[in-house]
Amino acid sequence: MKTLDAGLAAHLAGGVTTLCHCWRVARKDGAILGFTDHDRDLVIDGVTCKAATGFTATAIEDQLGLAVSNLDVDGALSSAAITEDDLNAGLYDDAAVTIMRVNWQDVSQRVVLRSGFLGQVTRGETSFSAELRGLAAKLDQSSGRVFQRTCAWELGDTRCKIDLGAAAHHGSGTVESVVSNFEFTASGIDSFASGVFSRGKIAWTSGDNAGLQVEIKIHSQGTPSRLSLFLPMPRPMRAGDTFTITAGCDKSLATCRDRFSNAVNFGGFPHMPGNDFALSFAKQGDNNSGGSLRG
Repeated sequence: MKTLDAGLAAHLAGGVTTLCHCWRVARKDGAILGFTDHDRDLVIDGVTCKAATGFTATAIEDQLGLAVSNLDVDGALSSAAITEDDLNAGLYDDAAVTIMRVNWQDVSQRVVLRSGFLGQVTRGETSFSAELRGLAAKLDQSSGRVFQRTCAWELGDTRCKIDLGAAAHHGSGTVESVVSNFEFTASGIDSFASGVFSRGKIAWTSGDNAGLQVEIKIHSQGTPSRLSLFLPMPRPMRAGDTFTITAGCDKSLATCRDRFSNAVNFGGFPHMPGNDFALSFAKQGDNNSGGSLRG
């Protein structure tokens, strides 16, 4: 149940209303943007809600209990508000969103309809569609310890304890040539053996992608070395772009032991029996004299 302030309640009780929707988007990089379906910009708590964005929203779907509520927001790609490069760079992933019903004649008269987080974003040539997930979506995430053969820790976190700033696990380089949006050759990391940076991360320090990070798929040693990425960079890579790079891990016990000498902190259960063993049963052997059992 929503509690309305006296001004908005009186406005709604009148014969004519002047209402619109406003969206407030807070990205993880600290940027705060505002949008509205009104025909002019509105300023709410110092945030300008832009009207020239082409935003439309579907009906809000409510669920009983802890079921996830959601809606979809459609909009046009605009250089003044939402850009394709920003979407490709993941700047809107899991951004906090607040939807308000506002009296556009007096923006102090408003009520919050929904708070949540941006989910899946799909893009077309000139538009995008973003799913808004309710706060209950956070309760739908896996939590607690997961029992699996591979390591559950992230390389370099407090449970793994590997220092990714050490010279053996960290480097810097320069793009020599660009093969595709996914692949390029680089100098400066030739001393590292193949695979050291596979599943690691690259952080761009110059060029159009400066400040962005992406995961590395394959690292091959050479002169120059070759790097393949899991996802294409949102902006073009060019020869001369510089980056820092950190080691990766496939989360197996062999890699943890042999490459990092860190088996004591391994976060998996490599000797855990699989489904075949758990579902097997004892059978009497063919050799009656031995009477052995086999699984």
